[in-house]
Amino acid sequence: MGSYLIEPFDGSDRYATERYQGAAGRNWWSCDPSLRLLMRRHLGDGYAWAEPHLEKLGALMGGPIARHAEETDRNPPRLEKYDRWGRDVSEVVMPPSFHAARDALMADNFTSPAFAERARAHGATPEALAAAWTYLLDQADIGMGCALGTGGDMVVSLAEKHAPGDVKERVREIFANGFYSGEAAQMFTERTGGSDLAALEATAVPDGDAWRLSGLKWFASNAGGSAFVVLARRDGGDVAPFLVLWERRDGSRNAVRIRRLKDKLGTRSVASAEVEFTGAEAFLLAGSGSGSGLGTMMKLTNASRLGVAMMGVGVARRALVESLCYARAREAFGRPLIEQPLMRRKLAELIVEVEAAQALVFDGQIGPRLRLAPALIKLRASRLGVTAASDAIEVHGGNGYIEQWPVARLLRDAQVNPIWEGGDNILCLDVRRAMLRENAHEPFLERLEAAVSAAPQGDPATADLVRSRIGDLRKAITAWSGLAPQVAEARLFPLAQLMADVYAAALLLEQAGWEESNGFGDRKALVARLYAEFHLVDQGPLRGLDRPAEDLERFDDLLAGAFTG
Repeated sequence: MGSYLIEPFDGSDRYATERYQGAAGRNWWSCDPSLRLLMRRHLGDGYAWAEPHLEKLGALMGGPIARHAEETDRNPPRLEKYDRWGRDVSEVVMPPSFHAARDALMADNFTSPAFAERARAHGATPEALAAAWTYLLDQADIGMGCALGTGGDMVVSLAEKHAPGDVKERVREIFANGFYSGEAAQMFTERTGGSDLAALEATAVPDGDAWRLSGLKWFASNAGGSAFVVLARRDGGDVAPFLVLWERRDGSRNAVRIRRLKDKLGTRSVASAEVEFTGAEAFLLAGSGSGSGLGTMMKLTNASRLGVAMMGVGVARRALVESLCYARAREAFGRPLIEQPLMRRKLAELIVEVEAAQALVFDGQIGPRLRLAPALIKLRASRLGVTAASDAIEVHGGNGYIEQWPVARLLRDAQVNPIWEGGDNILCLDVRRAMLRENAHEPFLERLEAAVSAAPQGDPATADLVRSRIGDLRKAITAWSGLAPQVAEARLFPLAQLMADVYAAALLLEQAGWEESNGFGDRKALVARLYAEFHLVDQGPLRGLDRPAEDLERFDDLLAGAFTG
């Protein structure tokens, strides 16, 4: 029996609320055919060993982690500024739901060195499994993803290269369970902003083999961590990264003060704060004669951008599942929403866009390390998280706007992704830098051509279309390079969008070719074809009204490959 009272008007099936199960409570591995196909492709012979682990992980993420995320959102972290004697302790107190979720995640951590070693021993690619782990986690709680993963790889990599021996050993102890342990934070942003390094005011002065760092960071996520990468200005005026630990070498409290926690729109499961350094012990993360160290740090920032892109596609996937579940159960005008043509159009488009972004993010995480990829992937995937969450609210109608339903939080959380690790304009400037300084568009175009060459044989028209758009993209880059500087900068956004469009279409064709050659059907070819029609075909004066209606005619095929259960 249910726990609610039966009201007099509850006689209709429309009030049978048990029909309205959303994503929570499902196994997110079992109900995601697109992820299973990706893992079959990337794990190869290791898939059989990995599948039971992924099955267990899907139940964990869709069950306890999803429930804990809702509870943490309602009861966010708080700051204990002073102890009973009035001494500054700056302790971030996380709610019990956060600790329960973190403990469960660390007990089944696909990103840990120990799990990676086991995966390799069984022929499974650790990077693919780590990507699946974060993808499923981000569907539950991107704030937790940020709390666990922010800056860990940066702290460890730079400390191994530049920190004194005893400090290096301490960092190894802190990150014994891998980068995703919730111990790191990146502290770059000041009141003057986060992207303009010329305006940075924090300073560091030498003190033996250490430094003393002073300044205020205005927005620092995971402030309850214990190892921070902090940008500060040296005596000569150049900006460099420094390592600051919560405790000094001698075990005493370092000069780090948390002024207050930020009252944020979303991502409440990661504690973001204003952090002040008052002569804190710090260690330079740049070698003698190696410059500022910012070049190395920026390479690591690209990995962080891919992490944020994964958060975007994770939110989008969750929004898609919530939309499909609700549209199947909700009836209007005498039939379920999912049977109505306008709703099918919206859901079909959402399926295609989510799988295109999924292809981009997994290629960035697992595929070749392309210099242009992180900026383009984040540009597309982080924005999709926002629009997909907004679509999910619309599918739910007035219920979607209510915090007791899950999709309102999705939109609040998703909005940060276009900001974290650089907004759209900063990403476009990075695309320009990569092309002008490193000629990075050439290996990028080669990657696109290689992907299209693996397209399925059954749809040469779509492959020809994408191949021709790669040629158009090459012409667009040449034309862009001849523009006056101010105009060229203003045109970076449409150029980057074109790059992302062609990149996603090529990757979907590559996936479709693998699917067909391995006997799994032609459904991904349909996704690639629809994506190309949405993004690469000239719609003409009729705006596509006369195009084939495959999105409606094969909707059941689209749905079957996107969601089961």
